[in-house]
Amino acid sequence: MEQSSTSALLQGTVLDLASDVVSALRSGDHVRAGGTLAGGDAGEGVVRAAVRVLGADALLPTVLLRVPPDPGQLAVFKDAVVAHPPRADAAPAVVWSHWAMARALRRLDQPLTDPLAEDPGAEPDAAWLDDAGWQTLTHQLAVLAPLALPGEECAVTRAARRRPVDVARGFVRAVRRRDWQQAAGAGRWLTLLDGVPDTLGLETGLDFVRLMGGSDPRVALQLEAARLMPAGVLL
Repeated sequence: MEQSSTSALLQGTVLDLASDVVSALRSGDHVRAGGTLAGGDAGEGVVRAAVRVLGADALLPTVLLRVPPDPGQLAVFKDAVVAHPPRADAAPAVVWSHWAMARALRRLDQPLTDPLAEDPGAEPDAAWLDDAGWQTLTHQLAVLAPLALPGEECAVTRAARRRPVDVARGFVRAVRRRDWQQAAGAGRWLTLLDGVPDTLGLETGLDFVRLMGGSDPRVALQLEAARLMPAGVLL
């Protein structure tokens, strides 16, 4: 029962944190982005774990809107990166998520002892995406949606750029399966890719995802990012 209660608390904290980010993206108010991190019923460990789940998107308003992060929010984010480095046998998506978080801190001149954070060129391997089927590719890109940023350049982004049609197929599949979170993540990538088929009707598709799944703040976060990114500029 205790494990179930902790899991429910973590899930709720993730949703609250995602809601804060969505609110900040819509309003441009960094304080809203840090509301869940500043206090609440969840303990520090649960909050750090929630930040790990959301990944670099916890600082997305800073990236897309050039809004300075709340100092308390930034401290919790940095603690989450330091406290939970990926294990040696971690899945590639976990390693890339950590790398993205460390890079977000680099942009804010927040040094870490993590070797990946100290060397901007030390990217994890992304060769595993080259041979992935389009279904797997779309799933992994949706998981790694925090890497989908305007002007971004990394191995995962390059893999996505090479396969816009496959990502489009994955987006359609996710919509048909009513997997709104995957559809929103794939749609976020598609807003940045060249070569997306015009027949996809991406804008209409994203509107449909918003209508059907936008009440989930994790879905809304991806949709807000997709809305803002064409005009976004990295720090």
